[in-house]
Amino acid sequence: MRVYGISWVGVKTDSYQGMRDFFADVAGLRLDTERPDFAVFGLPDGGKVEIFGAGADDPPEQFAREKVVAGLLVDDVAAAAAELREAGIELIGPVEDGGGGYRWQHFRAPDGTVFELVQNPAALRNVGGAG
Repeated sequence: MRVYGISWVGVKTDSYQGMRDFFADVAGLRLDTERPDFAVFGLPDGGKVEIFGAGADDPPEQFAREKVVAGLLVDDVAAAAAELREAGIELIGPVEDGGGGYRWQHFRAPDGTVFELVQNPAALRNVGGAG
């Protein structure tokens, strides 16, 4: 498995509006999607920042322990997940499909921290990966 970078960061917060305004107005990120207590911001390299407020629908396991979860950019989520499984790393749920080749798989690191593998063709093109 080769990791090309961080392609996704998810933030669980009790201060949704403040965090939403921070990423939109202070950091100047492009708001791609917004629903009640949930926003997706696009990064110039194709990556994403997602904000989950208290009322957002999110996988309960994903933020059970962490308030911030990072997604490691890989060129093939299924292959990378298989490598993790072979190494004894716990996978959480199935590979999810967001459409357009964007896929992700949550996993638990040896210390219990939840991360995810991210297959993001737009971000891979920007780092010279197989996207």
